Amino acid sequence: MYLTFINIFWCHLIWTVSNMQTSNTTSLTSRHVAVIGAGAAGLVAARELRREGHQVVVFEKDSQIGGTWVYTPQVETDPLGLDPARHIVHTSLYKSLRTNLPRESMGFMDYPFVTRAGEGSDPRRFPGHAEVLKYLQDFAREFGIEEMVRFECEVVSVEMVDKKLKVKCKRMRPDGGGDDLLDEVFDAVVVCNGHFTQPRIAEIPGINLWPGKQIHSHNYRTPEFFKDKVVILIGSSASAIDLSLEIGGNAKEVHIASRSVADDTYEKRAECDNIWLHSMIKSAHKDGSVAFRDGNTIVADIILHCTGYKYCFPFLKTNGIVTVDDNRVGPLYKHVFPPIFAPQLSFVGLPYRNLPFPIFEIQSKWISSVLSDRIVLPSQEDMMEDVNTFYSTLEDSGVPKHHTHNMGDRMIDYSAWVASLCQCPCFEEWRVQMFYETAKRLNTNPKTFRDEWEDDNLVLQACEDFSKYI
Repeated sequence: MYLTFINIFWCHLIWTVSNMQTSNTTSLTSRHVAVIGAGAAGLVAARELRREGHQVVVFEKDSQIGGTWVYTPQVETDPLGLDPARHIVHTSLYKSLRTNLPRESMGFMDYPFVTRAGEGSDPRRFPGHAEVLKYLQDFAREFGIEEMVRFECEVVSVEMVDKKLKVKCKRMRPDGGGDDLLDEVFDAVVVCNGHFTQPRIAEIPGINLWPGKQIHSHNYRTPEFFKDKVVILIGSSASAIDLSLEIGGNAKEVHIASRSVADDTYEKRAECDNIWLHSMIKSAHKDGSVAFRDGNTIVADIILHCTGYKYCFPFLKTNGIVTVDDNRVGPLYKHVFPPIFAPQLSFVGLPYRNLPFPIFEIQSKWISSVLSDRIVLPSQEDMMEDVNTFYSTLEDSGVPKHHTHNMGDRMIDYSAWVASLCQCPCFEEWRVQMFYETAKRLNTNPKTFRDEWEDDNLVLQACEDFSKYI
């Protein structure tokens, strides 16, 4: 009850303040806007932009919508994903992946992620990746988004020219005779290209001499490769937990190396009798051994890096104004607008450890309203001051730079702030509670949290809300 009261008070307070940032203009501005990417973020951005009256073009380098939710068994030629000349595979999905959020809380707020009739539907509360792709396809069909998408059109350059943004894209010729380079000028560009493609790799002293095999989870699809092997898995994310359990059914041993535990940690995991949890790796050696900070040494065959991804925008030409520094994209006002280029350039979907689809939705509403002049941004100077204050707060709190976009406990305040600007509803209380309850179950019961739960009361509340849209 106390949390509910605080959230309501917070929403009301910010709504009052935000009214001062809302334009009194009665006639809204329609702009020519490019959206880069037709994954979940790009789809909802396109919808919100068109709802606000903008003319929208979505650039998608693949032949279909869905972004990272389009599964392929194909992997990259470089298993670590470091070779710049490699053929890049966009998706990081593995074959068995199921969502780690329940469908009720995962979907867009006004288009519930409910089970829909159709061949091959997955009715589970935590469905597989194919069900998420089907949901996004249904969403695109419902709102006529595909008609805005230019498929097989890869953006290679975005640069400011005379207060406009020139977008250069590479488009495959229908006859297969090469690529055409096309230029088009837009009033604004919304970047929605995802951030699960460029692997981050753990730095391990001595790894260049270590004779075993290394792979990043970006190139993991099925566990057969690990059969009867001794595997060291680096990471502690939800996907790392999933993969340790799946690989544990095939491997001889799995040793998890985690930065988030004490240096003396060494324990057998209750979920599987051949999985051990260690502190981080200390060093690797040419005899095949790997030493941990906990004092143990293991002779291993494979190191699997479940160490996350880098933000990457190779097409942005900003003369060093917008940069990626230790995985901090900046400077960005509220993770969305670079002050110098606002509102012409914006980003959707950079924050993580949150409710991704709903966050994409409210960020898109904000961007759309700013571009139409319904909402007025602070001055460039005020936005930069806010950014610098935010960075200082993170530093004073001991938050590493590479966790700048880690939303975590800030999700409620952030979403309430953006929603208040747009004068749209905050996240429902059941949705937020469901998110945190699921996180607790993941930590305590990683093997069963998707199939055993005690929050049916929240499910009922969700169903009541969904009745408005179904």
